[in-house]
Amino acid sequence: MVRLINNIKSLFFTNSSRYARIITRRLNSSDASGQNIDVKKIRNFSIVAHVDHGKSTLADRLLEITGTIKPGAENAQVLDQLQVERERGITVKAVTASLNYTYNNETYLLNLIDTPGHVDFSNEVVRSITACQGVIMLVDANEGIQAQTVAVYSLAKKNNLLIIPTLNKVDLPRADPAKVKSQLHSLFKIEPDSVMSISAKRGWGVKELLEAVITRIPPPSVDTKGHFRAHVIDTWHDKYRGVLCLIYIHSGKVQVGQAVKWKSDLKPHTVKFLAMLRPSEDPVEEAVAGQVVMVGCGPKAGGKVGDQLLAKEVGDDDEGSSAPPVKHMVYAGIFPADQSQHPQLSDSIKKLALNDSAVTVTPDSSPALGQGWRIGFLGLLHLEVFTQRLLQEYKAEAILTAPSVPYKVKIKGAKAIKQYKGDEVIVTNPLLLPDVKNIEEYYEPFVIGTIITPVEYIGAVTTLCHDRRGTPLPSNAVDDNMTMLQYVLPLSEVVIDFHDTLKSITSGFASFDYQDYGFHPSALVRMDILLNGILVDELSTIVHTSRLEYNARRLTEKLKEMIPRQMVQVAIQAVVGGKVLARETLKAYRKDVTAKLYGGDVTRKKKLLKQQAEGKKKMRSVANIRIPRNTFIDVLKR
Repeated sequence: MVRLINNIKSLFFTNSSRYARIITRRLNSSDASGQNIDVKKIRNFSIVAHVDHGKSTLADRLLEITGTIKPGAENAQVLDQLQVERERGITVKAVTASLNYTYNNETYLLNLIDTPGHVDFSNEVVRSITACQGVIMLVDANEGIQAQTVAVYSLAKKNNLLIIPTLNKVDLPRADPAKVKSQLHSLFKIEPDSVMSISAKRGWGVKELLEAVITRIPPPSVDTKGHFRAHVIDTWHDKYRGVLCLIYIHSGKVQVGQAVKWKSDLKPHTVKFLAMLRPSEDPVEEAVAGQVVMVGCGPKAGGKVGDQLLAKEVGDDDEGSSAPPVKHMVYAGIFPADQSQHPQLSDSIKKLALNDSAVTVTPDSSPALGQGWRIGFLGLLHLEVFTQRLLQEYKAEAILTAPSVPYKVKIKGAKAIKQYKGDEVIVTNPLLLPDVKNIEEYYEPFVIGTIITPVEYIGAVTTLCHDRRGTPLPSNAVDDNMTMLQYVLPLSEVVIDFHDTLKSITSGFASFDYQDYGFHPSALVRMDILLNGILVDELSTIVHTSRLEYNARRLTEKLKEMIPRQMVQVAIQAVVGGKVLARETLKAYRKDVTAKLYGGDVTRKKKLLKQQAEGKKKMRSVANIRIPRNTFIDVLKR
């Protein structure tokens, strides 16, 4: 009995501070509920920029000015909540924070979305701006316009968003605001007088920028009187509450206890959780059109990104917005280190895929690795971050196979068409490539790459693009010192190490971004890797014929370096259609079996050596070649 009483006391005191914080937030934010919000005083905006131009630092200053957090080093990068974001110093997830700010004696609700800047996470930016009416386009006053700056500007213009051009880091000695303003005018026709200048680190000009958000960005154009309708921006999994969704409300209002349905299944559900993110959860009873809020319908109910949450009365045939389809650039196999861990890894992947809607997961199997999954990613960094999050957030260790890009083949013959359910087949796994006899034509994915580089590196960049089978497009001068080059490049030549090589040859000054350009005919073949005559499925790749010999030599040489020496000799071969293009031999460990001999007839020595040779021959026939788990991804890096 005494132990029970002590446990109850411990539980109460552990949770009392949490409940006190929730009650305090509710009392201090009486205008946070939907019924007290005037839609004309809502501003939804995102911060968009190239990598490392100061988006997260600016978000911290905005949170401080609005009183959401206290100033201090311990509150740096508040919106970068993932461990991988803090370790790598990059933003991976777009995060929302609803802020209250008083301007001219009027209280405004500002829904801020801090977005990633790397091209691999551009899908987060695309989804974020669907809930915005304007963006702060941040440009580093030292570096000037970068490739991703061009991409986010085009994206904002395409979605008819108001753009507030802003120069950051103007306090640094190398800053040249006049030069960067000239670049903005040259490329985007932005008038220099409309460009704001700030130092997010020091807080200079941030208050004026916040007021510009209120005065320049229009309120959301929504229907407050209609039926409730919202679309899902993001989803994640909670251990106790199930799937939670971040939604943007297009019309009507939503309340706790209200009956709703998902457009994808039309099954009725009840709203059980409703909160604003500040950025921690602030529970509310009601939210209205124009707001960005978190909603949950219980452990057995959940939506997906791009789905719509509707009032029960809304008809099934009503139209609404939906998320644009995701185009995956890289596919890789993920397998458990041990098949006994398959259920745990499966559960972890499903939960992480909720929080990262840019991935696609399909079951896969391998003779060497067992049951696993084939997962589509937006790029190699996306792949690395996904597997790192699996390990850090779910303690799930996985084996990666070599990443590859999707290809398309045209099938010939009526029988083949019937077998493959169509005359064109998308191939995401080299092992699933149809028989060469059934293939009429191969198609390779291409991208339009945008490179902004100093003029002194144009020669090196041009050589790199030509080496990667690039076709030039018309270029533009950014200013006297910077040039914007565009090339049509094969995706397979871009996703692995193009960005790293570009940074290396330009001393880090060039920036790169790419956009999908579709599939185009190409001369392709499948190249296999054999270890002692045994096919290693996970290392099979689809290669352009012009790169066959180079790729074969590079793969075999790198495998020789990366595979640990075995007790038997290992022959590493690159094979195409039965023809060996390259071979490397990994020497075996050699034990001196004659070391114990100190004399006697030479036949004793020959006998021991013969026994050793016969033992190695037998071992070679049954040996399991041990390949390090990192080999599958590292081996494709040049």
